[in-house]
Amino acid sequence: MTPHLTERVDKLSESCRRYKNQIRLLVNKLKEAGIEDVQDILEGNGEFIQQKLERATVQEKQMVFNEIIGAAYSLMTDVFGNYVIQKFFEFGTTEQKTTLAQKVRGHVLALALQMYGCRVIQKALESIPPEQQQEVVRELDGHVLKCVKDQNGNHVVQKCIECVEPAALQFIINAFAGQVYALSTHPYGCRVIQRILEHCTAEQTAPVLAELHAHTDQLIQDQYGNYVVQHVLEHGAAEDRSRLVAGVRGKVLQLSQHKFASNVVEKCVTHATRNERALLIDELCGFNDNALHVMMKDQYANYVVQKMIDVAEPTQRKVLMHKIRPHIGSLRKYTYGKHIIAKLEKFFMKAPELGPIGPPPPNPVL
Repeated sequence: MTPHLTERVDKLSESCRRYKNQIRLLVNKLKEAGIEDVQDILEGNGEFIQQKLERATVQEKQMVFNEIIGAAYSLMTDVFGNYVIQKFFEFGTTEQKTTLAQKVRGHVLALALQMYGCRVIQKALESIPPEQQQEVVRELDGHVLKCVKDQNGNHVVQKCIECVEPAALQFIINAFAGQVYALSTHPYGCRVIQRILEHCTAEQTAPVLAELHAHTDQLIQDQYGNYVVQHVLEHGAAEDRSRLVAGVRGKVLQLSQHKFASNVVEKCVTHATRNERALLIDELCGFNDNALHVMMKDQYANYVVQKMIDVAEPTQRKVLMHKIRPHIGSLRKYTYGKHIIAKLEKFFMKAPELGPIGPPPPNPVL
């Protein structure tokens, strides 16, 4: 074993010994409060603690609270102790929640970046009144981007956006100025951008959307950015949806064959207005049959064709399906082509007037 590894093992062993002493004291105090079955606490079972605190009398809660409050901060960052703190935020008295919130003061950033502390901060934000929420979030001012890009901190920022009045979150919007593209293409940042679009005011989301629209072409094809674009298509204002759909027009064939962009094209087809959808489908029907044939055999684009068949107006669906029919024979040879055939069979059974499934009959010899 290397000296470095030996040192790490020694530190871990010391932490375990220290934790065992702390938990033993807590267990003894819980037993004194009439809580005998403590095995679930040692296993980190929050449900057990929740049940006990729900049923405990005010006096019993206070007895346990008095014992843990002195070590509240260390419990917040502990693999098991964080559950105890969370449950007091959830089921404690107003005074107990206020006292715990005071213990958080000055430590919000450190807790937000810590694996267990971030859970405590999130539960606190769900449980404390607005004025205390705002005291908590103010400690993140100046550290927003650091938190957003952190595997723990991003969850805290998301919870801030979900639970706190938008007016108190302007510092988050300010921190995102000029950073929206970078954050939208970040594995954690893309989630935070979506929460802003869901919960912040129109005035706050306007500059965010402006930056998104400026980078639509890149975002559509990005492994994370495509989710942000899809979110706007699903939940955004009509004018923002239309602007995104317009950005896809003329590139349906190209984008539909892209792993990430194909998902955006599907959402465009689904959430476009009737006229916009017709233009997207006409883009394929207007091409030579080879373009549609390529899409039907493609591992990504075939799903776009299926979606078009699903949502097209009846007249346009009929045109689309008759465009597909000449390729039935060759489609059977391809895994993804078979998906299209299954979709066709479904609609041909519903609409006998379209004729039998299969390629059209050959022209008669004169």
